[in-house]
Amino acid sequence: MKQHINYQRHTSRSSNSLLWNILRVVFIISALTLQVTRTEVFTALAEMEELLETESVLLSNLVGYIGVQQHKLNYLKTKVEEYRREHTEASADISTYVSNPINAYLLTKRLTSDWKQVETLMAQDVGSEFLKNITNYRNVLKFPSDEDLNGAAVALMRLQDTYNLDTSSVARGQLNGVQYSSEMSSDDCFEMGRQSYVNSDYYHTVLWMQEAMSRLLEEPVNRTTSFSKADVLEYLAFSTYKQGNLESALTMTNELLEIVPDHERASGNKVFYEKELEEIAQKTVKKKVKRDDGSDEVAISDLPIELKEEQDSLDLSERKVYEMLCRGDLKPHPSQLRSLRCRYVNNGIPFLRLAPFKLEEINEDPMIVIYHDVMYDSEIEVVKKMAKPRFRRATVQNAKTGELETAHYRISKSSWLKTEEHPVIGNIVQRTADMTRLDMASAEELQVVNYGIGGHYEPHFDFARKEESRAFHNLGTGNRIATVLFYMSDVEQGGATVFTALRKALQPKKGTAAFWWNLHKSGEGDFRTRHAACPVLTGSKWVSNKWIHEREQEFIRPCGLEPDHGEFAI
Repeated sequence: MKQHINYQRHTSRSSNSLLWNILRVVFIISALTLQVTRTEVFTALAEMEELLETESVLLSNLVGYIGVQQHKLNYLKTKVEEYRREHTEASADISTYVSNPINAYLLTKRLTSDWKQVETLMAQDVGSEFLKNITNYRNVLKFPSDEDLNGAAVALMRLQDTYNLDTSSVARGQLNGVQYSSEMSSDDCFEMGRQSYVNSDYYHTVLWMQEAMSRLLEEPVNRTTSFSKADVLEYLAFSTYKQGNLESALTMTNELLEIVPDHERASGNKVFYEKELEEIAQKTVKKKVKRDDGSDEVAISDLPIELKEEQDSLDLSERKVYEMLCRGDLKPHPSQLRSLRCRYVNNGIPFLRLAPFKLEEINEDPMIVIYHDVMYDSEIEVVKKMAKPRFRRATVQNAKTGELETAHYRISKSSWLKTEEHPVIGNIVQRTADMTRLDMASAEELQVVNYGIGGHYEPHFDFARKEESRAFHNLGTGNRIATVLFYMSDVEQGGATVFTALRKALQPKKGTAAFWWNLHKSGEGDFRTRHAACPVLTGSKWVSNKWIHEREQEFIRPCGLEPDHGEFAI
């Protein structure tokens, strides 16, 4: 260990760069070759934290490996200098040198026993024990898989799209103008582009390959990279072609062939692109029109394009509304906020007369409220501690089969905690009953969720629609009448809960809880409660929720003919 420390202390900047490059390669190779059970670490930041422990162990192991290798190289360098010095002296006067019996003996010794030692050392893998360590670590440490690498890349691109992040800014470690980390190298950008290509996402392939090319040209010429300019051009050319730009694809292919004239795929693509362009040219018939004054004809493509009127904001697609709400681009008009109030409530519960809830109205119809300070830090830590060992990839219910399955539009991990497992869980459930005045007998267990890299849940309903006849069939407790969502962490950027139909956004605040009705009093689903969890831009988002069902609520919230608003004055 002392040798390792001394070596690390005197390592130059270039050696440090080499160390991190080797570490990157070892880590990627380990991830790609790992055959243990996949845990999808990208779906929960709580599990991503364990990867730092893995990296720390690998780093220590790698420093040891480099130390013994450096010791081997230092010995060989000493021998080289020794042999070169003797050889130079001998070459000055060969006859005189070899005529000396001592010199003759030493020359013979150098080329026999000495050289055998050098040859043996050159062939010896002095770091084999460190390589064995890595093999052993795979069985005990958490390693990411191919799916994790792809999931992390997709998450980063999801953030890029949702929050309108510039590719160059992301590569510089800037998220919404805030510098969070060190810059990405050209290798990092190239891998982002490659992952996009694997997913047939040619739009992002072009963005990240262009960034990789830009950074490659800026980096020192002697820097070792895992790719070449020709590699970038190949990905760019084909992805550009898939986006419908044949001319640019052909231009980049020609540039690639200038670098690698015998590139087989590029040669074939060049012929294909040229043939496609020729066919398009033959099929294109330029239509001519006369000017109003009867002057020379011009091609239609040269005429001014009539611009369509901008769509009214009410006609925005849900996807666009969702992303605008996540970015904070859609704000409620003051007139929508005028009637909303904050107040203390006790809900007719004797205990709450001493310690009333702090209620903030978010929306009147349908009613959405936020309760402040309803989960304590100590409770949150207990819930997290209980949930972590049970985390599994969060699922959604298949509308046709009723079965639970994972989905790309829900990236998080969750676990379920029973009320009777711990007094803290029991207290939280009782507090939920006090907030809602509903019976918890038919409520689902407390679900705890931790969102991963760019973790999100796209627009959805908490209730089951009529066509989802198999939903909650096994529970036998009817539909989900209401939702209570506890926020167990603050989130630096992103992670809002947004209601796309209402154009409302709830920002995560540790210790608060959101409450809303999913069903009208008639039992019909309230489609205005469609909501989503925005991608987490920076920070870790922890939430827990109670889904409360219809059974046992018949006399607490009976059916009625009056409007929903005001029928349950909290």
